[in-house]
This record gives sequence, C-alpha cells and structure tokens, in this order.
Amino acid sequence: MHFTEQSRHRTGLAQIHVAVLLAGGAGLFAKMLAVSPAVLTAGRTVFGSLALLCVVLATRTSLRTRSAADFLVLVLSGMILAAHWFTFFLAIQVSTVAIGLLAFSTFPLFATFLEPLIFGERLRRQDVIMALLVAAGLVLVTPGFDVGNRMTQGLLWGILSAFSYAVLSLLSRSCAGRYPAVTVSFYQQGVAAACTVPFAMQWTGGISAQDIALLVVLGVVFTALGQGLVVASLRHLRAQTTSVVFGLEPVYGILLAWLLLGEVPALRTLLGGGLICGAVLWATLRQDTHGKGPPPAGQA
Repeated sequence: MHFTEQSRHRTGLAQIHVAVLLAGGAGLFAKMLAVSPAVLTAGRTVFGSLALLCVVLATRTSLRTRSAADFLVLVLSGMILAAHWFTFFLAIQVSTVAIGLLAFSTFPLFATFLEPLIFGERLRRQDVIMALLVAAGLVLVTPGFDVGNRMTQGLLWGILSAFSYAVLSLLSRSCAGRYPAVTVSFYQQGVAAACTVPFAMQWTGGISAQDIALLVVLGVVFTALGQGLVVASLRHLRAQTTSVVFGLEPVYGILLAWLLLGEVPALRTLLGGGLICGAVLWATLRQDTHGKGPPPAGQA
C-alpha cells in the first residue's frame, strides 16, 4: 500500500474508532442525567439538529427534497428515530448500559429478516444460524424471562430499540443514494426533536445548568460529531470496514460504563455479549463474500 494510502487508511480508522467510542458512550448519559428518556431524546435531537444545521449552512448543502414521497420517508424515519432513541435510553435506565447496548446491537438480525420481506429476497441458511446465535446470546444476557425483573425489562426495551433502528436503516437506505448524509441526518433529527419536545416538556423534575450542558454535549459531540466522523471515515474506508468496527460499539460502551460508572458486567452478560457480537460480526463480514448482509451499523 502506498504511503499516502496508508496515511488515509489510518486516518479513516482513527475517525471511525472515535465515532464508535462516541456511539458507545452515548448510552452513559442515561445514567449520568436524572431525567426522563423523553428529555434525553429531545436534548439529543434538538442540539444535534442545530449542530447539523450549522454544517448545512457552512457547506451550503441543499435541504430541498426531490419529491413529496421522499419528504414523507424522511419524516417517517425521523419519527422512528425518536422512538429508537427513547426506547434505547429507557432500556439503559431500567437496567444497565451493558444490557441496553447488547440488546440494541441485535438490530442487524432484524434487518436481515426484514430485507427478504421488503425486497423479495430469499432467506438463507446463514441468516437462520445468525438468528440462533443471537437468541442464545440474549438468553445468556438476561437473568430470567420475568417481566417484573428490571434486567428483563431493559432487554425487551433494547430489543424494541434494535427493531426500530433496523426499520430506520432500511428507510434511510432509500434516500442515502440521492441525498447528502448531512441532509438525511438533519431531517431525521429535526423531526425526532419535534416529536419528543412536547413529551419532554411534561417532565416535572428539575433540570440543572449541568444537565443542560450535558445534553448539549450529547447532541453536539456524541451525536452530530459522531455522525460526521462516520461520513468522513467513508472517504478513506470501505463501508464494510466501518460496519465491522461498529461491532465494537457495545465493547466500548461497556468499558466506559465500567470505568466511569462502576458498572461491572456479570459473567453471563459477557458470555452472551460475546455470542451476540460474534454473530453480528460474522454476518457483517459476509458482506464482502456474498455482497449481502445487514446494513452498515449506525449510532445508538
């Protein structure tokens, strides 16, 4: 590999690893702020969309859609994004960062099974094997299927978050080839903000200046900057490479929760997480050999 190509490759890897670190760290805010999931989602989307608007204005990117159908798809995807982040933060608040992140990381499984239904593709044996491995991992992660157990509740909310993100990924794919990434992200976050702000305003608890500062950091750094780094890394790396690195998102998040919050994952959680991440990584690597697989991972 030429020196310049090596340099660009290293730059891309650094960008995507920082983006994944930010994605994994976003879940910690659900534990650091004593506010509702609606407030967390509203703060993330409001400040994230404002940061993206600044990027749009600075780069003079057009926000005009080509058709009413495209506009409706962007609006629908923004609504689903709001549901995704709400359930993601709720999953972590009722359980742990590890449970929430590992449950969310199952979204490629849902995408793999939704694609044949939407695009008329044939389900393959490898997809069924991945589903069984992920299911085994989820069984290990949860201490017992008791709905009254907070860990089980967190797992279920996390799975719902994963499902909503899989739907979001498939919707985003329909617009990704026709619009700049910043345009799609701005519409999605702007609509998500409009959906969640009314619910956030019903929060009766107090919000300190430190809470607002953390929400700004969550929206600008852990969301807008993270998305920007993903886009920037694609200039130097293949999408398949970024998807593989995103498989480390639960790992980074669990390590950060361990170091910063003192959340030590149980052995069952680690074993189940290994099965889930291994199955997702295997499915992602098949993109190179079969040209098919779950869509590239995105931010939690």
